[in-house]
Amino acid sequence: MKAVIHTKYGPPEVAQLMEIPKPTPTAGEVLVKVYASTVNRTDSGFRSAEYFVSRFWSGLFRPKYQTLGCEFAGVIEAIGSNVTDFKTGDRVFGFNDKTFGGHAEYLTISSEAAIAVIPGNHDFETAAAFTEGSHYALCNIRSSGIQKGQHALVYGATGAIGSAAVQLLKYFGVHITAVCNTKNVELVRSLGADVVIDYQTEDFTKTPQRFDLVFDAVGKSSFGTCKPLMTKKGKYVSTELGKNAENIYLALFTPLFRGKKVIFPIPKMNKEMVNFLKDRVENGEFKPVIDRTYRLEEIVEAYTYVETGQKTGNVILKIAE
Repeated sequence: MKAVIHTKYGPPEVAQLMEIPKPTPTAGEVLVKVYASTVNRTDSGFRSAEYFVSRFWSGLFRPKYQTLGCEFAGVIEAIGSNVTDFKTGDRVFGFNDKTFGGHAEYLTISSEAAIAVIPGNHDFETAAAFTEGSHYALCNIRSSGIQKGQHALVYGATGAIGSAAVQLLKYFGVHITAVCNTKNVELVRSLGADVVIDYQTEDFTKTPQRFDLVFDAVGKSSFGTCKPLMTKKGKYVSTELGKNAENIYLALFTPLFRGKKVIFPIPKMNKEMVNFLKDRVENGEFKPVIDRTYRLEEIVEAYTYVETGQKTGNVILKIAE
C-alpha cells in the first residue's frame, strides 16, 4: 500500500510517499481503508519535533511511528476477533495521536479507541476533519468550567481549533467574542460568534467586555496581554506553550492564588468524546470548516501550507476516490 513515511525529524520534505506492507488487524482491531485524512498542527509538530519534549512520546532520536495522520475517515475492510461494535463495510471516522497512520491507504486501530460510524450522509473529506481541532477545543472548554451565560473570548477563531471552539461554546450557551482577520469576519459570525473583532482594523485588548474564559486557539497572545480582559476569577488557556514555556509554569503557580489563572490541560481523546462530537454533528451543532484539499502525493505542499499559519479551518488529504 502507499503511505507517507518520515524516517527522521525535520521540515516537510522529510515526508515521502512510499510502498509498505498492508497491515492486518489483530484481536480487537479493525482494518480501515482510508479515503481521507487531514494535515494539521499535531502532525506537523510530531514530524518536525520542534518541541523537543514531543520526542519522549514519538521517539528520542528517530520517529517511532513513521506514518503520521492523526485523523482519518474511511471504510472498515476487515475486523479482528472479538470485535462486536463494528462490521465490514461501516463508514467510519476517528482520531489516533498515539500511533497515527492516517496518511496511508490502510490503517488498523482498536475498536475501543476513538472511532465511530460517520453520521448521516457526510462525505469522507468532511468526516476526516471531525476530531482534531474539535477535541482540543472541547478539552480546553471542559477544563475551564465555563458555564451557560458566561463570556468567552476566542482569539484565532478561524483555525481548526478556533472554529470548533466557537461552535462548541455556542452549544454550551456561552456568549462568544471572536477575534479573526478581515476576510473571515462573516464566516466566524456564521459559526455562532455574538461579537466579532477584526484584529486587522481593531485592537481586541480595547474591548470593554470582561471574560470568564480567554481561549487563545493559535498561541499568539499571552496571559499578561489578556489578563486585563479577564473577570476576577477568569481563566486563560492557550494551545501553545508560550514564550519560554511560560504557560506551563503559570498553570502550575497561578492556581495557588485567588483570582485570574492559567490552565494548561493535557488533551485526551476517547470513545466518549468521539461520540459526543458525532452527536454534535448529527444535531447540526458542529461542522468542521474546510480550507483546501491535497492529494496524498502532495503531502509536502500540504505540510508547507499548514505551517504558514494562514489556513482557515482544516486542510484535507484525499487518499482514495
